[in-house]
Amino acid sequence: MLFKNATFFLFSPTLEWSHFDEQLQDCELKPVQGLELVSRGFVSPYGEDSEVLKMEQGPVLAVHSAQQERLLPGAVVNEALQKKLREIEKADGRRPGSKKRAQIKSDLILEMLPKAFIKSARTTAILDTAKGWIAVDTASRKQAENVVSEIRRAMSSFPALPLNAEQSPRQILTSWLMGGDMPEGLVLGHEAELQDPAEQGATIKVARMDLASEELRQHIEAGFQVVRLALIYNDRVGLTFGDDLVVRKIKLLEAATENLDTGDADDARAERDALLALMHGELAELFRVLAAEFRFTPVQ
Repeated sequence: MLFKNATFFLFSPTLEWSHFDEQLQDCELKPVQGLELVSRGFVSPYGEDSEVLKMEQGPVLAVHSAQQERLLPGAVVNEALQKKLREIEKADGRRPGSKKRAQIKSDLILEMLPKAFIKSARTTAILDTAKGWIAVDTASRKQAENVVSEIRRAMSSFPALPLNAEQSPRQILTSWLMGGDMPEGLVLGHEAELQDPAEQGATIKVARMDLASEELRQHIEAGFQVVRLALIYNDRVGLTFGDDLVVRKIKLLEAATENLDTGDADDARAERDALLALMHGELAELFRVLAAEFRFTPVQ
């Protein structure tokens, strides 16, 4: 339940959630069958032995969106196809035409699919139904949108939209690096990425470096802008925030975890509930601060 990344979406806090249990049950993950390439749905956040498909703590919900996908690499298919074409050419004395080759390839895929390796993956999402935001544990916009789409499929309607910033993220991040005022509790970390705004401009990445260095200041004076910046919030959370409004490299620091109460060490459910409460609390505070600074609104 501890997030590594967070991609946020906004939705109306007036949405109805009273039937969410039943809606999730209708969209529970089913193993890929027959010739299916992929299967998507929800699995229990409490593990394979649980039938509960969501965690709930007041207005806070958490779900695991999962998928099973058959892996059939194109190189493997083409290798089998070339072998088959050589056999036909040897038997008939000529190579099949393009239409026949397409049919042979299609037949090979149907033959190989049931034997293909199955890859499983899951992504956690935390929803604050009172405040109207969802955080998905990924830095990939596409993967985050897939999770939101699965919730939308379950609910029939879930009008969650990506973040937009009314204030220029690059300008704010650049001003922070240059010593400008930062929101209370936020301080600079030790990583940054700068970019020349010119088309196909250069990119500079620095790590484990004093971000107040004269070298970085000179790059900014030359026109470079900050597109990603490491931050620490209240000595509790380390993170990197980018101009795409995605939070990356989330790490809870000792000040956040020292009082973590997971209950009985053998009670996996109590431990996961405690981690959810902790993760939501830190994400909620961080989101509040960033939303006020960058003036988040939903993309229209």
